[in-house]
Amino acid sequence: RFNVRIRPRVLQTMTGTKDLQMVNIHLRVLFRPQVERLPQIYREFGMDYDERILPSISNEILKAVVAGYKAEELIQKRDAVSARIYQLMQSKVSQFGLVLEDLSLVDIQFGKEFMVAVEQKQVAQQEAERFRYVVQESEQKKLAAIVRAEGEAESARLISEAIQRSGQGLLDLRRIEAAVHIASQLAPMRNVTFLPGSGNLLFRVDK
Repeated sequence: RFNVRIRPRVLQTMTGTKDLQMVNIHLRVLFRPQVERLPQIYREFGMDYDERILPSISNEILKAVVAGYKAEELIQKRDAVSARIYQLMQSKVSQFGLVLEDLSLVDIQFGKEFMVAVEQKQVAQQEAERFRYVVQESEQKKLAAIVRAEGEAESARLISEAIQRSGQGLLDLRRIEAAVHIASQLAPMRNVTFLPGSGNLLFRVDK
């Protein structure tokens, strides 16, 4: 008695990529027989028709599709690869009286050498990114130092020009401002007394 319901099956193929990397692919399909073609299916393939039809078709199509991609592209373009395999298999199995309801790439396994190469590439990319960050940070520090030096030079130039224009008056103003600042800092302290005089002396009075 034929089972006409949708059934799953996992198909496996070992094949090569465009850049000659070996890859082991596991494919999961959902399929069912076309009811109107059951007599033909039974006559040509018997009760285990799926065992006779699906592995050979999937092997043929996977080899053809995978050969068109590089190893990294199989990962990067996984959805596109899966869609292409589904399109080709759907057309092929229909010739044998089957309907392909769904297909997915459940596993893609590469050889050890390729995985080592991928890991080394990732490490190299991380090192390059770290070096780029260090260089950028160094450049930013250099730029900040240049800007700071230019600012200090400009400030010194402006002060020099102001002194030349205003003479001793500007220096006296700076001294007064400094004295006011010091006084504001010491005023809250009870053990400090201000004595008037030409020297503006401050004496500490111990209790």
